[in-house]
This record gives sequence, structure tokens and C-alpha cells, in this order.
Amino acid sequence: MSSKYRNFRNSVPWLILFWEAVFIILFYFFFSVAGLIAPDFLDPAFQDVSHMMIFGLGFFLSFLKRYGLSSIGFNLLIIALAVQWSVLIEGFSCSGIIFSSSFFSYSIFKATVSVTAVVISFAAILGKANPVQLVVMTIVEIAAFHLNRWISKMYLQITDLTSMMHVHLFGAYFGLAVSASFPVLQPGFEKSASTPMSCLLSVLGTLFLWVYWPSFNYVLAVERKNNIIYNTYFALAVSAVTAFALSVLTTKDGKLSMAHIQRATLAGGVTVSCAAGSIQYPWIAMILGLLASVVAILGSHFLQRSRPPAIKIHDISGVHFTFGLPAVLGALAHIVLYI
Repeated sequence: MSSKYRNFRNSVPWLILFWEAVFIILFYFFFSVAGLIAPDFLDPAFQDVSHMMIFGLGFFLSFLKRYGLSSIGFNLLIIALAVQWSVLIEGFSCSGIIFSSSFFSYSIFKATVSVTAVVISFAAILGKANPVQLVVMTIVEIAAFHLNRWISKMYLQITDLTSMMHVHLFGAYFGLAVSASFPVLQPGFEKSASTPMSCLLSVLGTLFLWVYWPSFNYVLAVERKNNIIYNTYFALAVSAVTAFALSVLTTKDGKLSMAHIQRATLAGGVTVSCAAGSIQYPWIAMILGLLASVVAILGSHFLQRSRPPAIKIHDISGVHFTFGLPAVLGALAHIVLYI
């Protein structure tokens, strides 16, 4: 057995078991209340968001031939750890000791959504980080995300729903900041290569995300849920149609690029997520979907080529253009529409 695998065996299992033991002890002291699960816990939207996290983002990240199984497996690992950690932090930040069953079920809803930040950051360092680094990043990022939400609500007077929907923005740029500490993988390098089967699985993940995205946007909403659903769907539809048109215009051979389409079809959902509470009419959501698709494809086409060499970021998954820039667009739209 090589030293690489000996180190893996000596560090990874014990680190995972240590954090799981910590979570069990904390749950024992702070959540030992009978009947914790509230009746509304079986909300179909919660199941849809779980499908997005496990199947959608898991397959979405499986486009690298050397890391297909690893991306799906590690995606499940960080989600399972992050949900438990997020529920604990949510409880500590609100009341310290939780006795409300309705609060407990709602905190699981929010924990499932907050996990998106870690998975997006994982996409930015795909093929570079080992399991120990992923576990450490998961623990640190969930704590940082909740701290960011607390600052946003306390000092910037941002609503709870809006602060949670900034999960794409936080996850994208947290992941890009982390990726700057890893070596840059050159295009064409073996670790950056894909196969037709791995690309097909990634497209399957995109389809899962596209179908379930309306549920993601309304799962935490208290009111105007129907508006959020159809606004999200129209934005996704327009961004998908625009993606096909722009992909043909920006490729050298005039053919469709599935990488463009994957990024741009999801960009509309990301943008509407940040501005869902401020959109009154579907035509506004459709405009945002179109702009999100333009930002995702043209940003990928022009900005990635002109990035200064001093910025040592290798965004192999297109996190900046799929989640980062569309989330910035959605945040700006929220400000304009809220005023």
C-alpha cells in the first residue's frame, strides 16, 4: 500500500467520525425533545430540494472522467455533514436551546438550502481537494455562511428569505477564493479531461436542477409562493431558449456547446432566487432570465479569456458564470425592484 493511501486511511475516517460524534453529543443536549418532527415536514418542496442537492448537483459535477464517482460520493458526504452542522448553528444563533417542533422542522428546510453554498464551492475546487480538505471547508463555510446571514439581517436589515437566497453568491465566491490556494490545472491536462459518458451524466444533473429549481426558490417563502413558482419557471424557460441562441453565435464552428447551455439554463434560476421576493410580474422574471443567460455565456466567452495571469483561479466548473455573476445580477435586480 502506498503512503498516499495510508495517509488517507489514517486521517479521513477519524476526522469524519470525530465530527459525527460531536454532532450526536450536541443534538443529545440541545434537541432531546419528543415529537420534534412537525406535520409540515413532509412538504413536497423539501423532497424536491433534496433531489436537487443529491441527484442534480451530484451528477452536475460528474463531468471529469477521473473524478466522476468521487464528485458524486463526496457531494453526498459534505451534504450529510453540512445539514447537521447547519441545524445546530441555526439553533444556537436563534435561541440556544430549541424546544419548538415547528422551528426544528423549518431549520432543516433552511439547512438543506444552505448546503448549496458548500456544494457550489466544492465545484470550484473539483479535482484538486482531498477529503480532509473538503470536510474542513464544509465546517468552516457553513459557519461563515450563517455569520454572513446574521450580519446581513442585523446590520443591513435584509430579510431572512433574501439572506438565505444569497447562498449562490456566497458559495460561488467562497469557492473561488479557496480555489486560489490550489495549483492551476492547465486545459488539456489529464485531470481536466472529460468523456462522452461523464458529460452525459453532467447534462442529466442539469436537467434535474432545471426541473426542481422552482421548488428551491419557494421552499422557504411564507407568502406569494405561487408567484415565485411561475416567475422562476418563466425565467428558466427564457434563459434556456436564450442559451441555445447565444451558444451558436459564440462558438467558432457555429455549433451548440453543451457547456454553454448547462451554465446558462441554470443562470435564470440563480438570478430569480436572489430577487424572488421583489418580482411582481412574470415579464420581469423573463427579462432577468434573458439577462442571466447573456451574462453566463458572454462572461464565459470573453472574461475567462481576458483574466489577468496574476489571478490564479482555475474555474473548471464555470462556477463564476453559472452561479456567481447571475447571483450578482439578481442581487442588483432585488435592490432596484425593492426601491
